[in-house]
Amino acid sequence: MDAHFILGGALVGFIVGATGVGGGSLMTPLLTLVFNVPVQVAVGTDLLFAAITKAGGAAAHARRGNVQWPIAGWLIAGSLPAAVATLVAMRVLAPDAALFAEFIRRALAMALLLTAGALLLGKQVQALGVRFAVRDARVVALAAAAGAGDVPVTEERGARPLPTLIVGALIGVLVTLTSVGAGVIGVVALFFLYPLLPARQIVGADIAHAVPLTFAAGLGHAAMGTVDWTLLGTLLIGSLPAIYLGAAVAHRLPERALRLALAMMLTGIGLKLLVV
Repeated sequence: MDAHFILGGALVGFIVGATGVGGGSLMTPLLTLVFNVPVQVAVGTDLLFAAITKAGGAAAHARRGNVQWPIAGWLIAGSLPAAVATLVAMRVLAPDAALFAEFIRRALAMALLLTAGALLLGKQVQALGVRFAVRDARVVALAAAAGAGDVPVTEERGARPLPTLIVGALIGVLVTLTSVGAGVIGVVALFFLYPLLPARQIVGADIAHAVPLTFAAGLGHAAMGTVDWTLLGTLLIGSLPAIYLGAAVAHRLPERALRLALAMMLTGIGLKLLVV
């Protein structure tokens, strides 16, 4: 059992707990660039890592009533079939290992750049969603009364099935290929579709959707032999306590500065992956 993997898991776990940024955007690059784990194995292992670590968060949000199940359900309806289709394509096409590794590396780089953009522009994307939403007279009236409490999804604009399903499908493909996308990118997309919902309900729906997606995609990678089970266990030893520690001290940390630093770091990593 390598201590540096435990420390790496603890570092990622602490950042996830403190900022809510998805572990895939941090763990997969760490395994690939720092620990020289093959990119396919890094992705497969991180998918099951994410499924296990997100399960506790999903349960906590569900207990607090923070999961909008209609939204989570339509996300799952899009992402699971897309994940299965992506896994089947990977298995049937059976591309050359070196070429496929290069493709995954570049896809990961683009996913990291998208995540960095989402970290920086999340508020602007939500504001744009509000501008579109207020064209609906019902939403205008609800926005005026927003001080009365949270707006249930069925009263805001309904669980918009088609766009939510499409977002889920896109995330399903991205997550299956790179392990990145079910965190920051998914949350920002939902902020655009449901701009009047409280942030905790957006996050709760996204996490609840991510658990079955990452579990299914991770099992698919395991069937293809791209999951390192020993590595997975070692990462969890470090990350699980660190996630709770990060969450406990999150309110004391400068969130805006942390997100800016993470966005800059992810941009640098993404650019490095593109030129390696």
